[in-house]
Order: sequence, then C-alpha cells, then structure tokens
Amino acid sequence: MKKIEISSFLDFKYLSAPGFSPDGKLAAFIVQTASLEDNKYLGDIYILDVATKKIRRLTAAGDAKSYVWTKDNTLLFPAMRDASLKKKTENGDLVSAWYEVDPNGGEATLAFTLPLAGGSLYALDSDRYLVLSSFDNNRPDLDAMDEKARKKAVEQLKNPAYEILEETPFWSNGRGFTSGKRSRLYLYTRSTGELKAITEPWFDCGSYSVRGSKLLYKGIEWHGLRDYTNYAGVWLYDLETGENRCVLQPGVARTGSMEFWADDNALIASTDGAICGTSQYMDFYTLDLTTGALTKLADYEASIGSNSVGSDARLGSGRGSKLVDDTWYFATTIGDCGYIRSINKDGMISENLTPDGAADSFDISGENMLVCGMYGQKLSELYLNGEQVSDFNTAWLAEHSLSVPEYHSFTASDGYDIHGWMMKPVGYEEGKKYPAILHIHGGPRTVFSNVYHHEMQMWANAGYFVFYCNPRGSDGRGNAFGDINGKYGTVEYQNLMDFTDEMLKQYPAIDPARVGVTGGSYGGFMTNWIIGHTNRFACAASQRSIANWIAFEHTSDIGISFTPTNQATTTRQDVDKLWWHSPLKYADQCTTPTLFIHSDRDYRCWMVEGLSMFTALKMHGCESRLCLFKDETHELSRSGKPQNRIRRMEEILGWMDKYLK
Repeated sequence: MKKIEISSFLDFKYLSAPGFSPDGKLAAFIVQTASLEDNKYLGDIYILDVATKKIRRLTAAGDAKSYVWTKDNTLLFPAMRDASLKKKTENGDLVSAWYEVDPNGGEATLAFTLPLAGGSLYALDSDRYLVLSSFDNNRPDLDAMDEKARKKAVEQLKNPAYEILEETPFWSNGRGFTSGKRSRLYLYTRSTGELKAITEPWFDCGSYSVRGSKLLYKGIEWHGLRDYTNYAGVWLYDLETGENRCVLQPGVARTGSMEFWADDNALIASTDGAICGTSQYMDFYTLDLTTGALTKLADYEASIGSNSVGSDARLGSGRGSKLVDDTWYFATTIGDCGYIRSINKDGMISENLTPDGAADSFDISGENMLVCGMYGQKLSELYLNGEQVSDFNTAWLAEHSLSVPEYHSFTASDGYDIHGWMMKPVGYEEGKKYPAILHIHGGPRTVFSNVYHHEMQMWANAGYFVFYCNPRGSDGRGNAFGDINGKYGTVEYQNLMDFTDEMLKQYPAIDPARVGVTGGSYGGFMTNWIIGHTNRFACAASQRSIANWIAFEHTSDIGISFTPTNQATTTRQDVDKLWWHSPLKYADQCTTPTLFIHSDRDYRCWMVEGLSMFTALKMHGCESRLCLFKDETHELSRSGKPQNRIRRMEEILGWMDKYLK
C-alpha cells in the first residue's frame, strides 16, 4: 500500500453540484482537479445518464466550474474563452460571458454576454433568466470619460493605488474590498438582450424563490453601516407587471432559507423575532404573503439548508434545498453527520433520507434523488437513490493506506456526552510509543465526522495518533449543547481537555510528553487559548486564528455581527469581558512552541490576529514562527492554491516533527 503524502490531494477528483435536466433524463455535475503546474483548480462538466447510470465527460477546457440547465435541456456555463471579450475586460468594461453546450455532445458556443461582474443564473423559461450579480456603487462611469481620463480610471481599477472606505464591513473574505458593493438582482431576456434591474443599487439581495410569474426575494437597503440586528426584509415581485411589494418589513425577524409553498404563502426558516446569537437555531415558519404574518410550523433545533461536516477534501458547492410538489427537501446536520431531510405542509419532518456521513449537495427529479456526498473514508462521489454511481476516486483509495477513525463517546466533567474519534498511526505496532496530535475544528458551529480528512490521514501516515472531537458549541446537538455565546474558552476548553485525558487513558501507546495541538479559525482561537492556559502540549500550530476580540470586532468582515452574537457583548458595552476571552491576554503565560499560519487576504480572521500572538510570544521568550501566505484567504487549507496548500502542510508537519519526534 502507498502512503498518503502531503501532495496526495493533487490526485483527488472533487465532485460537486449535481443537477437534473428539466426532463429528468440526464444529470450534470462538476469535477475539479488540482493542477500543480498551473497552481489552480481545473473544472469540467460531466453528464450522468439516469437510466443507464453511465457517466461521460462533456467539457475539457478546465474552465467550467458551474452551470445552469436551460428549459430546452441544454447547459449554460460561465467562462471567458473569446479573445475579444478578454480585450474588453482589459479595457475596463464589465463583461461576463455564458457558453451553451448540448449535453449529448458538441462544441460549446458563446450564447450571450452580460455587462456585469459575473453572477449566477436561474432559468425562468426558455428566454428569460434571473441574474444575481455584484454591483459597485463606486465604479466610475467610464463611457462618460474622454480617452485620457478613461485610461487613467481603468488603470486605477486594475491596479488600485488606494482604497476609499465609506462603510463597514469594508471587505469580505474571498471577495476583497466591498465598500459600496451590493448583490443586485436582474431580469435578462435572451431574445432581446434586455437586462432589467429588479433591485435598487444600494439594496443588498440575498436568496430568492420563484413560483410562476412571482418572485419572492430577501434583502435590505443599507448605507454606511450594515447593522445586522436590522434583519433583511422579504419582497414579492411580479415578473410580468413589475409590481413590487414588501411582505415582511426589515428588522422584524431573523430569517434563513425560504421557498414558495403556494401563491399566498411561503415556507421560511426564522426565529421568534428576538435578537439572538448563532447559538439559536431557526425553526420552520409559514409566511403569509398577504399579511406578512409569521406562523410557526415546526420546531427544529438543527441547521437548515446546509451541512457543516468539516473536511479539506472537497471543492465546489451545489444545491442545499429544493421544493418538490408540497415537500421541501433540505440539507442539515444531525449529531455528527450531514443528511438530507424533508418537511411537508403539515409540519412533518422526515427521518434522515441519506446515510451517516456528509450529504454535501443534491437534486431531486420525480422519484430520483442524486446526492454528492462523502461516506466512510470515501472521497466525494455521486449516489443515485442511495447507490454509488461514480468511481472517480475508488482506485486511488484502494492503493493507499488509510487509518480508519475509531469512534468514542464519553461523559465529560460537565455532564455532557462528547463524541470524538481516534486515528491510529498507519503501521501501528503494539508496545511502541507514538506522538499524537489533537485537531480542533472551526466554526464553532461545525462538526467533525468520520469522513475522509486529508491532513489528518497524512499525519496518521506520518506516524501520529490523531484525535478530534465535537465539544460544546458544535453543530448537530441542539440549542443547549451549541450555546457557548459569551462562554468561549470555558466549557468547550474543558471538554477538549477531558477528551485529551480520555484518549491518553484509552490509548497508552501515546507518549503524553509528545502531544501537539492544532486547529483553524475557531480551532485557531482555541489553540491560542490552550497555549495560554496549559503547558501540557509539546507544541502547537495555530491557523487563521483569533487572538483579540476587541481587534476582531473592528477588522474582521463579520466582526461587528459575530462578536456580539458569540461573545454576548461588544467593546463599548464591556471591554473587560472581551479582553478576558481574548487569548492575547494570556500570551505571557505561554511556554508552548507555536507555529502561526495566516494569509494576508484572510479578511475573516485577519493577519493582525496571528501577528499579535506571534509578537507577544516573542516578547516573552516563547519559541514561535509565523508563516504568512500571500494572496490567500480564509480558505487556504481547503481551496488555496495547490502550491501553497503543500507548503502549509509542510510547515505544520515539519513543526510537529521537530517537537514531537
């Protein structure tokens, strides 16, 4: 058997976004691969014949990472293949191009272009599409300029020498600076080329639902400061007449996923209207589209519309919910796994419709359900009505040595049952002592599961025990278990220490003097917290972390919303509480050699957090090292450039080897 190496992820085929054709006879999906030479990911569309279950490749240029079915059973996908279009973008014009391809084969041809900065399409009929795209209120009117002024403005757009910020949040992870930018909804008519804006320039549009000629959409207009306690409203728009009416006023209730259920009502995830943190799950409500009244349909203490199972071995996205007749299907996290469930108009919620693991995206047509999921130690594959119908990664897995996670459940000192796993070193020998790594997930409202996780498999293949768990604050266990609002560093810290004690007791082959700890995002926060509160770990690797809640509130793209909903206060309300929960406060107590991994375009946990901890440790004589990746975001470990992902894992493994071996 071959060992799993750092670079093994280059061999993976990443499947995502399954979607049936309108007639239900075919299904499309995306397959992405990592190219080390190009230092990026290449994506193409594949087709599944539902009747024969045969799969074939449709595109081969590597530039198709998303698609939409037309009502005529063809596929549209965004790309930039024509030289003339590339020239337009170089001249400062906004251009997004959509190519059309027959699923039965043939060359893709340019279908149409839009004067927008990218976006997503939804086919209303054979001629009309909804387009959701970014709109920049600060963009200069290039057409109104003379040639000299235009040239100067274009150069500034391409290579900005400065940024003007007039509102906050002023940036967004993965999107860059966002001051003045909004998500805007348009109606595009293909036959005439007409592009009509549905929402206003300063209105920020979120999700939407379509039923016949009616459009239901969420959003809010804001200026200067995005006040997240002023919740998005809901509007009803007539696609034929253009009539627009507010159904649910902004600020009334926090809402999530929504879908038409009839002409006069909709299903919507919501709360009772109280301002509450992320510890409060949404329930199912009906929204009366005439009166705007919200009526609870069913209680639900779990995520709605997506699953939160963590893995660094997936790429791409896809559908997380769909209405079929009177039943709404949705992804959710229950316990330690991600499933598909459904709810009907009577408020009856189904049992899990998919097996244990992670149902990442899905589609339904007639009696058929197609799921892209990760089950057991398999990488992403397609499952039609529960049967695996793709084998993109089967051969690779069969050739490599995997450590199968061993499940554990124990009662922690606070009385809660904590679920976790232990992976033995590949080639484990009885009577031999081994080093170990505790891995802490992000979120905190996510979960670890038994699905394939590349870096943990790599550590196990490198001779480490690897253990991980879902402490309080994790997803899948309801409101009480998930509520750590204002408690960061207390109850979940104790859970992690209890779990470490339990694993050392159950696996005496672990050398307690050679245990390291690592984690990213919330897991990075917790790593920072741990090294300031105990010296039991021989080394640590803190990734994309949080060190100072006061700085985080004012620099993170989610700081002004995440801080009060996760720390139960703000800097102005109780600066002492925020400082008490900040790992930077305790950095002078750290004696653990610590590696910090950050990215300079990670606007979720900005590099100031890692730089602060690194400086504090250096000032107090603690061995530390910081690796700052350029042009990478918060997603470095999952979808960062292949060369940087390799370097990141080399840094972490090298640090662990140095202090644990």
